[in-house]
Amino acid sequence: MKRKIRLALVLAAMMAAAILLATAGQGLSQSQSPRPEPQRYLGVQACAACHAEITEKQQKSMLAKAMQPVPDCQILTSHKELKFQSGKFTFEIKRQGNQSLYTVSDGAAQISVPLLYCFGQGKSGQTYVYEYNGAKYESRVSFYTAIEGLDFTLGYAKDIPANIVEAAGRQLSVDETRNCFQCHTTGSTANRQLNLEKMVPGVHCEACHGPGEKHVAAMKAGEKAGAGMKKLGELDGDDINQKLCGDCHRSAEEVFELPNRAGINSVRFQPYRIFHSRCYSADRRIGCTACHDPHGDLEASAAFYDSKCLACHTSKNEKATADRNAKACPTGKSKCTDCHMPKIDLPGAHFKFTDHRIRIAREGAPYPN
Repeated sequence: MKRKIRLALVLAAMMAAAILLATAGQGLSQSQSPRPEPQRYLGVQACAACHAEITEKQQKSMLAKAMQPVPDCQILTSHKELKFQSGKFTFEIKRQGNQSLYTVSDGAAQISVPLLYCFGQGKSGQTYVYEYNGAKYESRVSFYTAIEGLDFTLGYAKDIPANIVEAAGRQLSVDETRNCFQCHTTGSTANRQLNLEKMVPGVHCEACHGPGEKHVAAMKAGEKAGAGMKKLGELDGDDINQKLCGDCHRSAEEVFELPNRAGINSVRFQPYRIFHSRCYSADRRIGCTACHDPHGDLEASAAFYDSKCLACHTSKNEKATADRNAKACPTGKSKCTDCHMPKIDLPGAHFKFTDHRIRIAREGAPYPN
């Protein structure tokens, strides 16, 4: 009997809670929302007012030009006409004033649309986005710097398309479109909604540090306590790699879910690759920003990175210290990355990517997934 009474009381309490939850929002008008309004992105000029030197440096980096509208695209401006042939399909990108027209033909049918956005600065390649029947599409062909011309975009199977629309490119889903712009632009998304009207092309200060509205307002008011932004320099190696950089460059968690962990294509996903390095597992000081300046371009010289390796490893015949206690390389004295971070020729990319899985890379050894 007592058990039945207790059960009845529990059910009554649950029903009361449900009623409260159901009626809690009835007094809110449509203009009122329990979700706070997102902060506004103020743009580079607002950052430069106090951080002129570092902002000027960042604006010259490739990240700042990670995406450009077609009128500003240097590659398409300097390549007035690009052509590519695959079977019966002809692909052409032709400059017309400050626009570029993308035309695909199979000899009988043809589709011709203006390109809208250029993704990538062309260190390895550049891919294009256009609109067709109200949807965003990724071009089937991309520009590759090594060949100074067009070839299939990475990830496209070289099969025969079913029709001319499919031949031209692949329709992007809502999530894919949002993710592309979120990683290549600043301020284009809020609450996981895409808003291209507020987009600033390229990756700028607020893309990593967050919207600056409250920060700037607090600084102007002299309220430093409320002026805090993301202190990225205080993040450990794992947070930098997998949460900050990994959001766009593919974290280990994301790649683990891919079939065959993306195979050799995973060489492009640096956070995932470095996750498997022995030194990464042993010492969380290793992160992207330990070697790369997030406000500037990548340093190409192998010798430049020696000091980064020697921050943990000793040199030959050198005594270990508390900070530098990793053993010395028995064979090399300089250009550590040439041996321990080999460059991988990714098929179809016309580019060799540096493998961030730090290891003893033996010639002829299979690619480690």
